[in-house]
Amino acid sequence: MNQYDEDEVGANEVELPTVFTGDEFVPEEEIDYQSSEIQQSFVPEVQIPDVVRNFIVYFHRNLTERSVWELHAIYENGFNKLTEKFYPKAPWPDAESIGSLVNDDPVFLILYKELYYRHIYAKLNPTLEDRFASYANYCDLFNFILNNSSEPTDLELPNQWLWDIIDEFIYQFQSFCQYRSKVKSKSDDDLEQLKERPDVWNVHNVLNVLYSLIQKSRINEQLLVSKNGGDMLEAAGEFGSRPLYRMLGYFSIIGLLRVHCLLGDYVLALRTMENVELNKKVAELACHVTTYYYVGFAYMMMRRYSDAIKAFAHILLFVSRTKQYHTRSYQYEVISKKSEQMYALLSMSVALSPQRIDENVHTLMREKYGDQLTKMQRGEEGLAVFEELFNFACPKFISPVPPNYDIAINAAHVPTHHQLKIFLAEVRSQLLVPTIRSFLKLYTTLGVEKLATFLDVPADEVRTQLLVFKHKTRQRRWTAGSVTEGEFGPTSDLDFFLKQDLIYIAESKVGRKVGDWFIRHINKFEDIVANMERRV
Repeated sequence: MNQYDEDEVGANEVELPTVFTGDEFVPEEEIDYQSSEIQQSFVPEVQIPDVVRNFIVYFHRNLTERSVWELHAIYENGFNKLTEKFYPKAPWPDAESIGSLVNDDPVFLILYKELYYRHIYAKLNPTLEDRFASYANYCDLFNFILNNSSEPTDLELPNQWLWDIIDEFIYQFQSFCQYRSKVKSKSDDDLEQLKERPDVWNVHNVLNVLYSLIQKSRINEQLLVSKNGGDMLEAAGEFGSRPLYRMLGYFSIIGLLRVHCLLGDYVLALRTMENVELNKKVAELACHVTTYYYVGFAYMMMRRYSDAIKAFAHILLFVSRTKQYHTRSYQYEVISKKSEQMYALLSMSVALSPQRIDENVHTLMREKYGDQLTKMQRGEEGLAVFEELFNFACPKFISPVPPNYDIAINAAHVPTHHQLKIFLAEVRSQLLVPTIRSFLKLYTTLGVEKLATFLDVPADEVRTQLLVFKHKTRQRRWTAGSVTEGEFGPTSDLDFFLKQDLIYIAESKVGRKVGDWFIRHINKFEDIVANMERRV
């Protein structure tokens, strides 16, 4: 089975299913937050619009009743619409202001504060106090889920919210690491607070949360059973059988993949995905896209360009095919940005290891980065392009340790600069490979001296570069098993051997899949005819 076979992935295939309970779904436009049923006589100290106050009451009621369908509409539509209308450049009312509306329900207030601080990070500029308070709230949330009692909590949330909790948790950790690294721009009071609280957003605490959620849910055991054709519930246990724990466990695996990539440990990042089958789409598209982005990036940094190309091409094709389904989603901008970054990463990988990819993806890549792709195959001229695309498309790397707060420098860029330096060193080592390849494709036999003349380098240097060509075009490639496994083999359609001073070249041309091309265009033609018939 091909791990990256797009035909294996259907839009309705879900490895970890969404579980909905509660009353019949009410569309967002039919919800009347001002109905008399949820009117309150409470007059808050902070001025809160009636529609917002009634929305919070309605929100709390559905959370208490565990109405996941209604929560999904509230979370994806209601909250965002009210934000655009009332709080586009201001924070929502704080938890103390709305406490009496929800009977000071501690669980609701924790979840409300999660949205409250996420809004501040997204629309405003969070202060140091906001960063500390948000971290404390995440601690309260995960302590409630993990250490509430010996029994699992009956809390149920939409999968989309669960993914966003893990995604935002890691984003705020990443943001804090970059924030504290800018020592030069901090006030003395801020530096003193940072020194006093080294535990806040500590890398060990963040990793501990993710590993604890994975362990509590037994998600790795469940995925292993599923991979072997068994029933996941057999290995789920009391906690893992609950949708809340199962999905948080799965999303935490993707979170670990992301954190280890941000720290520059690409081998460990891929090892966390050992039991995950990439061709099984999860419920959340944003999670699916994030997974392939970091898997592909890890492959690229490990010099497994062929696997990186497969990963990027697969998910970009999937996104383009399902684009009409998520254009109205609040996640659309995030998915679009990740797609742009992956096209840049794909172009760099193709420049370093040319190979055939899907025609649609190749066309879009050429439209976006055609000029850059040409420059990247021109030796020294392409280094600046590699650097530009890497800075645009790479994740924002972080340092796991706090800076020296006594030295007034801004060091937020240092981790990214370090990873860029490693990547460019690998690129420099194979600058002549594309040029040599272009000459070898023109001949069946070629003398070393003649090739040296073409390249304008000494003959001994040509021999060295031919060995570099051999080395760089042999990579570990995934065939089966976990994403870390693979077999070494040639990735180029060009092979050669050197006998004395003569190079013997053999090119294995891959035939174009004409049948697929005709089938695709026949289907397009049938769709056009069907549309015309409906209009007549």
